[in-house]
Amino acid sequence: MPKYLVSVWHDDTYVPDFSTPDAQRRVAKVGAFNEELQKACAWVFAAGLHPASSATVVRSSAGQVSMTDGPYAETKEQMGGFWVIEAPDLDAALGWAGKAAAASGETVEVRPAQG
Repeated sequence: MPKYLVSVWHDDTYVPDFSTPDAQRRVAKVGAFNEELQKACAWVFAAGLHPASSATVVRSSAGQVSMTDGPYAETKEQMGGFWVIEAPDLDAALGWAGKAAAASGETVEVRPAQG
């Protein structure tokens, strides 16, 4: 079955504070969404990410590897977490993405995985 990346995007200034009532509500909704994915056998893997400022960029050129503090992209939005799901087709993946956006309260992006 095809796999899809459903990524959650935040403004680069986003700092999670899980002690707020709004954050607790989102955590509960995302937990329920995760359970729904698992019951439907669409769940492959999911994770939240630390801020993009914690990234390390690794490059290889002419046999030399260099590492610099991240993030790689200088953008206003950063990926804050993701799900890898299995779905029979893009329409089904987009249905799950709508539920992910509703649960997280954030913008999500869907991308098909290669292979």
